Amino acid sequence: MTDALLTQTDREEALSRVYARAVAAAAGYATSEYDFDRDGIDLSIHAGGRMRPTIDLQLKATVNLNLPIGGYYRFPLNVRNYNLLRIPASTPRLLVVLDLPKVEDRWITITDDEMILRRRAYWLNLNGREVTGNQASVTVMIPENNVFDMDSLRSLMEQSRRGEI
Repeated sequence: MTDALLTQTDREEALSRVYARAVAAAAGYATSEYDFDRDGIDLSIHAGGRMRPTIDLQLKATVNLNLPIGGYYRFPLNVRNYNLLRIPASTPRLLVVLDLPKVEDRWITITDDEMILRRRAYWLNLNGREVTGNQASVTVMIPENNVFDMDSLRSLMEQSRRGEI
């Protein structure tokens, strides 16, 4: 791909945004993006109804999530993002990590009948986690059951509405 403007990392990030926006749309929620990443938030998801809850997301994508060990995926998160996600905030902040196939040609397929974005994303709430002495990154443990899909997003939004996350 000699004329590409985006690096592989840029393409991974773009697909993580597409994934989160598609899940939000399918769940019936609106999204908004920020012009500048000054606060560690890439995307906000907004619900209607009582209290009009919002959830803020830090989006990541990787081809190196590997298999879970003991029910958890291990993901290296840079310290800046870790610290921004662990501090208390009035709007819940979640890390969402999209697991992509190792081979880029397998990330997305479009046919006459469907568009397939392979694999799925997982979420983690880091609110209240301890301060780290690490300088570069922190390995976070993401439960393999924390699939970021329409059902989990609706549940997370209800928890946000009740002030539980």
